[in-house]
Amino acid sequence: MKNDVLPVQIRGILPANSGCAIFVGNDEKVFVIHVEQNMGAVIGMFLRDTPKERPLTHDLIANVFKGFSITVERVVITELKNATYYARLILQQQNELARKIVEIDARPSDCLAIAAAQKRPIFVAAPLFEQVEDMSEVLERINENSDESE
Repeated sequence: MKNDVLPVQIRGILPANSGCAIFVGNDEKVFVIHVEQNMGAVIGMFLRDTPKERPLTHDLIANVFKGFSITVERVVITELKNATYYARLILQQQNELARKIVEIDARPSDCLAIAAAQKRPIFVAAPLFEQVEDMSEVLERINENSDESE
């Protein structure tokens, strides 16, 4: 799967009617994944390295991974079915005996939060990237309007 994926980043997070719009993409194209309001806030906190009084769920996951010598290799947004995005969390566990790679089905919002928290790469499957609507101009307009209002 690694050969048919493209690197992307989180390009913006904006409040939306039913939660948050996460703009994901690269210089070629940006697309939107809608997530719950609290997930958008969590992803934003991780991107800004906001200090937290207590560990959040994604911090807990990171601590469990660390305890078992598991590293997050990358996350991959894999497909869109019935208006729902799917993603995979790619983990590696290595010890003196072996190296094990595990792919786990996960919500894109959780994958994006984990990637943001642990500063890990985000990829999108090439066929999906070709399929999604380009929202680059929308994000640019939003950014221009927010710059003007400051």
